[in-house]
Amino acid sequence: MANEDIYTFSEAFPMKGGDGIHSYTLNSNLQGNGVIAAKKLITESIAEKLDIKIFSSLNICRIADLGCSVGPNTFFAVQNIVDAVKFKYKNLGLDSQIPEFHAFFNDHVANDFNTLFTSLPPNREYHAAGVPGSFYSKLFPNSLLHIVNCSFSCHWLSKVPKEVIDKSSSAWNKGRIHYANAPDAVVKAFEAQYQKDMDSFLCLRAQEIVHGGLLVIFSPSRPSGTSHSQSAYNMLVDALSPCLMDLVKKGVVDEKKVDSFNIPVFHFSPEELTQAVDRTGYFSIEEIKELPLTANGTLSLEQLSLHIRAIVELSVKANFGEEILDELFDLYLKKLQELSFNFNSENSINVFAILKRK
Repeated sequence: MANEDIYTFSEAFPMKGGDGIHSYTLNSNLQGNGVIAAKKLITESIAEKLDIKIFSSLNICRIADLGCSVGPNTFFAVQNIVDAVKFKYKNLGLDSQIPEFHAFFNDHVANDFNTLFTSLPPNREYHAAGVPGSFYSKLFPNSLLHIVNCSFSCHWLSKVPKEVIDKSSSAWNKGRIHYANAPDAVVKAFEAQYQKDMDSFLCLRAQEIVHGGLLVIFSPSRPSGTSHSQSAYNMLVDALSPCLMDLVKKGVVDEKKVDSFNIPVFHFSPEELTQAVDRTGYFSIEEIKELPLTANGTLSLEQLSLHIRAIVELSVKANFGEEILDELFDLYLKKLQELSFNFNSENSINVFAILKRK
């Protein structure tokens, strides 16, 4: 398979579906704890920033969760928003005027929507619908949505930058699958892809969200001024590179496949997000906060290994084959133990931002 084919093929793999031992459903406590920790911020932000007049014409609140995966975290996120809107109405003495809720769950077309919808909360307070497709494309009609949530999703790029798998490029990322400890040219290629993607993301959401509507971004991040190589999130992903190269040395994996495989994520800083909002000009930043990773709870190294496997297994399987998975992630756990990896590092944060459509 040509490099370009691998590049195109690997860019849109969702999280591991189902409910098995390696599934995202069972190995997304890190994200789930973060969503739960953000509940108070969601409630406060909607109470202060949301103008309920935007619901007045049809008395319906349309919510979208972008990058929903398979649950249960997406259900927590949507329910947090529903509860916050209801709380606002009750505080205003408008209990009888609480709108109906329509929730749209979005992810790539290959997402396990069957598992998602079979696990919908039976007593949910909203009508549910699935919307397949990349959030780097237009997903909804103009001015349809009132509140859009994107939790632990928009650090995923639309694709791997072409330069990093091009042998003739100065940004060729040979022997690595991430940019954390890569040469400057590789880092710049990822930064440029992030800027392009985030600008596109914000411009598309500006079309879909009503004026006065809210966009909630909750994402793994790094503090402004912190180097990419010092970010705990980046270190966690980057630790896969030497494990794959160990399999190359054993003759289990073709080195050319490692050279053509990169994980398309970019852990932006709050400053970089602010710059994107300012560049595009469609939203105002109502609030932006840095949350410590301790808000996500503490995970053991074994749990972190399973967490990363649930995220990248399908992509690794497509590029290297299913037969390497167990050996690769056994090596990965040993690598984390060897590094005495401390995920709750001060060099990584979650960024929480409330943006309002102008």
